[in-house]
Amino acid sequence: MVHMGTTRTMLTFEEFESLPDRPGKQELLRGELIDLPPAELRHNRIAHLIYELLKAALNQAHTRGEALDLGEVFHEMGYQLAGHSWVQPDVSVTHAGQGEGKYFAGAPAIAVEVVSPSNSAEDMDTKAELYFQFGAREVWRVYPEDPPRGGACEKQGGGCDAARFAQHADDTGVRDVNRRGSGITYARLRALPIMK
Repeated sequence: MVHMGTTRTMLTFEEFESLPDRPGKQELLRGELIDLPPAELRHNRIAHLIYELLKAALNQAHTRGEALDLGEVFHEMGYQLAGHSWVQPDVSVTHAGQGEGKYFAGAPAIAVEVVSPSNSAEDMDTKAELYFQFGAREVWRVYPEDPPRGGACEKQGGGCDAARFAQHADDTGVRDVNRRGSGITYARLRALPIMK
């Protein structure tokens, strides 16, 4: 299969797990190896801020006896999905009592993806489908810049694929969020300082 000018590699989970460590991020989506370059500083700052804000909010909620169906907040945690998939959202909130071993089993309750130019719309859609298939309640896609017409930039000939990432309706569970307020669809993220 060819994508963005490179050949994609198909692997079993065991083959994926035995790959050597290297810079960047690797995920396995339905047996397909996804290689991404190292995240840039701005991407990591946004993810870290979301992590800190979610962690504080969840700790406060747990102290009040609320959100007890949610577990912990993580940055760059691995989740093994049944079959041939392993994902690592930028930020995630586990289900309370979520199964774990070497990695968490199944999808997190909330998966947060900070969308970078190296992310393809197809891969982001596949990840959202997998998250929901394996138990996620919500998926948040955060755009550091305004995506054109509500779409995610896809690095393909220097253009963006706006049609693939059109703003999703609230009943899908996918929340596409951008920094400039005009496209924010998820009310709980409106107060984040990075959204102003």
